[in-house]
Amino acid sequence: MSSTPPAKAPSPGPRSALGRIPKVPFWAQILLGLVLGALLGWAARSGDIGWLQTTLDKIGDIFVQLLMVVIAPLVFFAILVSITNLRNVSNAARLATRTLLWFMITSLIAVSIGLAIGLLTDPGSGTGLTAADGGDPKKKGSWLDFITGIVPTDVITPFTQLNVLQIVFMAAVAGVAVLQVGAKAKPLLDLSESVLELLQKVLWWVIRLAPLGSLGLVGHAIHKYGWDLIGKYATFTADIYVGCAIVLFVVYPLLLATVAKVNPLQFFKGAWPAIQLGFVSRSSVGTMPVTQKVTERLGVPKEYTAFAVPFGSTTKMDGCASIYPAIASIFVAQVFDVPLELRDYLLIAFVSVIGSAATAGLTGATVMLTLTLSTLGLPMAGVGLLLAIDPIVDMVRTATNVAGQSVVPIIVASREKILDRTAYDNVSASGLDRDEVAPQPAAVTTA
Repeated sequence: MSSTPPAKAPSPGPRSALGRIPKVPFWAQILLGLVLGALLGWAARSGDIGWLQTTLDKIGDIFVQLLMVVIAPLVFFAILVSITNLRNVSNAARLATRTLLWFMITSLIAVSIGLAIGLLTDPGSGTGLTAADGGDPKKKGSWLDFITGIVPTDVITPFTQLNVLQIVFMAAVAGVAVLQVGAKAKPLLDLSESVLELLQKVLWWVIRLAPLGSLGLVGHAIHKYGWDLIGKYATFTADIYVGCAIVLFVVYPLLLATVAKVNPLQFFKGAWPAIQLGFVSRSSVGTMPVTQKVTERLGVPKEYTAFAVPFGSTTKMDGCASIYPAIASIFVAQVFDVPLELRDYLLIAFVSVIGSAATAGLTGATVMLTLTLSTLGLPMAGVGLLLAIDPIVDMVRTATNVAGQSVVPIIVASREKILDRTAYDNVSASGLDRDEVAPQPAAVTTA
């Protein structure tokens, strides 16, 4: 009795002499871009290399412009669709109220930390800066402008001038109208959902350019300002980074562990792609689709995430609207030798909690700072003092914003018992090495 020998598996084809080229993780690409940008910026400044200066400037500008092109329609359709998605969520009004409440609670904690750090370190003392070093900002914020500026005068200008607050207003009105009209508005809703997916796909292509964009942005900042700038603002810069680090790595983990009763390490494992992208892009709105995706992967229901994250991306700013204006106000007051009293510190906290929507999820927090300074009666020229250092501190501010925009939905979902704890506990540590913002089938779960 003869036996047939088992068939041999086909041998693989000849391998290249160089072997298989390993894929570089996205986080490593971004880190490489930051390092190369710093080195090239230093080389351009020290060697006065004109073509390199121009190249770094243009690379950074083009990356930011690509983000800005997508942001206006993305905000409109994301808010519109997110409001209509609440129809699929039981007890939607309760969820929305709880979300807003936790936004305010975490903002109050963040601004308190910012005030404490500013009072302990005196960031404006000994800088050598004077009023002559500053200048009035191009954009200013006031309570009257903030209130009256919510309602647009027409439907075109908010998109051409990128007034995100007015875009949010129009999208909210349109979303509520779609819900009220009902079935007759379904074609418009279907179109909006399709356009939103299209915009997310386009934004993903822009996101993949983040390593190159970070190279240009950091290189331009180093070339323009040099390392000497950081010396004058050393205490202020350190205060912002320490304050954001405390909120990001102490406050949020404590809230997740004690209030949501989940493992904070799992949060960072799942949310890190959005946090790192926020650090590089310096735009909460630009990071929004990735923030939404990682929040879903962490077990928050898609219908609730589709509301909470877009809402948070335009109003939830613990870095830009809480920590930064608190420390910056103390800095400006000390530079201009204006004493602050308890009433002033309470006003800073009030503005940070109530007026955070003024930041509108865009790169930078100048409008929010001018709103705070005008409320306190501090010189607007103080904003000009901080514009030079803004790109450096804005990275960590935005990363903190993005983390908070994911933390709050997790807390609310956990307390409302709609959090998928199995998905949260088993979230993968994969980064942006594949299309994280592409629509995924409902049946797919992340291991």
